[in-house]
Amino acid sequence: MKQRKIPLRMCLGCQEMKPKKELIRIVKNKENEISVDLVGKKPGRGAYICHSVSCFEKARKTKKLERAFESQISEEIYDTLKQQMEESNGE
Repeated sequence: MKQRKIPLRMCLGCQEMKPKKELIRIVKNKENEISVDLVGKKPGRGAYICHSVSCFEKARKTKKLERAFESQISEEIYDTLKQQMEESNGE
């Protein structure tokens, strides 16, 4: 049997390479709307982050998401993303 290659992505918070399925994808679409993509199939530019809120806070503090999407991100969007992440984690 041929072993399948597991796609790896880097977490913006902790800078660790992890399997794509273990990370949450954050997407910026053509209308510059930013949202959490739990399925990993939404069209647009994607950035990945661990399921932990601490990684999200670290990426927020160092403006990693803004660099990844090459645009300013408002506090409302950060709050919405954090809320969606917490809901998906069941915290």
